[in-house]
Amino acid sequence: MADHESPPRAVVLNCTLKRSPEPSNTQALAEVVAKELGDRGVSVEFVRIADLNVPPGVKTDLGEGDDWPRVHDLLVNSQILVVASPTWVGKPSSLAQRVLERMDAMLSETDDQGRPVAYNRVAGVVVTGNEDGAHHVISEISGGLADIGYTIPGQAWTYWHLGPGPGPNYLDDPKGHEWSAKTGRAMASNLFAVAEALAARPVPAPPE
Repeated sequence: MADHESPPRAVVLNCTLKRSPEPSNTQALAEVVAKELGDRGVSVEFVRIADLNVPPGVKTDLGEGDDWPRVHDLLVNSQILVVASPTWVGKPSSLAQRVLERMDAMLSETDDQGRPVAYNRVAGVVVTGNEDGAHHVISEISGGLADIGYTIPGQAWTYWHLGPGPGPNYLDDPKGHEWSAKTGRAMASNLFAVAEALAARPVPAPPE
């Protein structure tokens, strides 16, 4: 990437409701995307939001005990963001929504050229669940990230959903893994390509 002497960086925000070390289906699929990014020279860091204290709010720093400022620092020092969420009752997890709400503060933050800090960064979405609703979750999260200023490449998502009715989870059922992995690799390729393009020709600050 032309603007970055160091290797490009990515952060994956895993919005599972499970705390470590409980196995996460969402983590497992997100790791497919992370591996493809890593194979392209990208340094990838995972953050499991459930392990942190991220209180509700729309500010970058809510004071003592708030772990969000560390996450914010990762966001502004990364060129690629992946938000990974399970589906619950057909919607993104509550932690995925919390992440978007805390990222709202980025709308009023600018870089040294007057651009919103999310400009010239790309984002994508990973979704898992044993119920319907993957495309709804993808659209909800992608729409929020675009509002904040991220560029969303075409096909910047992958998902695994069992289908109608309850049943096994991603880690319990191999059905559909090949498709999800292939789609995840394409997602990583598209994220990387658009991040490179933005590094070479950045989006300027909005007109006055």
